[in-house]
Parts: sequence; structure tokens; C-alpha cells
Amino acid sequence: MDQILEIFRHLPEHLQAWAMAYGAGFYLIVAAIIFAETGLVVTPILPGDSLLFATGAILSMGLPGLSLPVMCVVLIAAAFTGDLLNYHVGKWAAPRLFKHQNIRWLNENHLKKTQDFYAKHGGKTVVLARFMPIVRTYAPFVAGLGSLKLPRFVAFSLFGGTLWIVSFLNLGFFFGNIPAVKRNFELVVLALVIIPFVPVALEFLRSRKAKVELS
Repeated sequence: MDQILEIFRHLPEHLQAWAMAYGAGFYLIVAAIIFAETGLVVTPILPGDSLLFATGAILSMGLPGLSLPVMCVVLIAAAFTGDLLNYHVGKWAAPRLFKHQNIRWLNENHLKKTQDFYAKHGGKTVVLARFMPIVRTYAPFVAGLGSLKLPRFVAFSLFGGTLWIVSFLNLGFFFGNIPAVKRNFELVVLALVIIPFVPVALEFLRSRKAKVELS
């Protein structure tokens, strides 16, 4: 565990070492991490945003055998297949989890509420969740659990995943090696992570205010 935390704390340095050591194999290393973060419910703490930003910065160094377009395609595929796996796990788990009527927080009423929520906001939720750490790991599972129709999930998952991968890789590619950014890597990534939460927080506050006014 200490070794994993050490890698997270010095992610750019470790990624650069892997890129130089493994060449084209670096695609598979980054893809495996992205797939695990999006596809496995038990790995929500993997550093997707910082990983993409740092990877983009490394690609801008022009290392042999590595290119930004190829990395984009590989990681979009990894993110999408991870989402798809997570969705089907949720769909498979739903009837087995929610049959336990004696468990207060696992029952048909909760499943119905989840289904209603995804019927109304499903696509938007899948896209926005891509930009939110931890949330993006659980969103596909809940989408499957909430019976969001597969064609709709696929469309929004591809769109959200492509937007997430391309934007963070390109941000890192064009800005990641600026000295001020390199010195403040953690703060820059933290800002990129916080920004997507702003419209969600504003929408939540607006909804709360509307409920108060109606009561």
C-alpha cells in the first residue's frame, strides 16, 4: 500500500519512467488503470484525472513510439469497455441485491427511485460523472442497476468518455510542461477536478431553494 501511495504522490515522475522503459507498452499501462477505475466498483480511488493530465504532458515530450492520437483512441476504448463492464455488473446485481426486503437500504422502493432518476437524468448523469472522481466509478454500476436502457447508456458513455479523455490529455499535452504547472501539479489537477462539481453544486442549491419556497 505504501508503494502505491508513493506512486500516486509522484505520478508524473513514475509515468515518465514507465514511458521511457516500456515504449508502446505505456499505452497498455495507462489503459489498464483507466479500465480499472471505470470498470471495477472496488477501485474508485485510482487517479484518473491526474493520470490523464500527466500522460498528456509526457506525450508532448516526443518520446519514440508514443503519440497523442493513439493514446486518445486506446484510452477511450479502455474507458468505454470499463463502463460497459460496470453497467452489466449493476444490471446483473440489481435483481439479486434488491430481493432482500429485510435489508432497509436494499429494497424495491430504492430500486424504483433509482430507475426513475435515471429515466429522467440518466444520460446527463453518465456524462457529468466522467469528470467526477469516485462518482465516475459508481455511475455505470448504478445506471445498470437503475435499468437505464443499454443503447442510451452506450451513446452517453461514449460521448462522456471521449470528452473526458480528449480534454484532460490535451490539457496535459499543451500545458503540463509549463514550469509553473509542473511546480504546482497537485494544485492544478485539484482545480480541474473541482471545476466540474460547481454546476452540480449550483443545481443542488437551486433545487433546495425551490423546495423551500414551495414549502
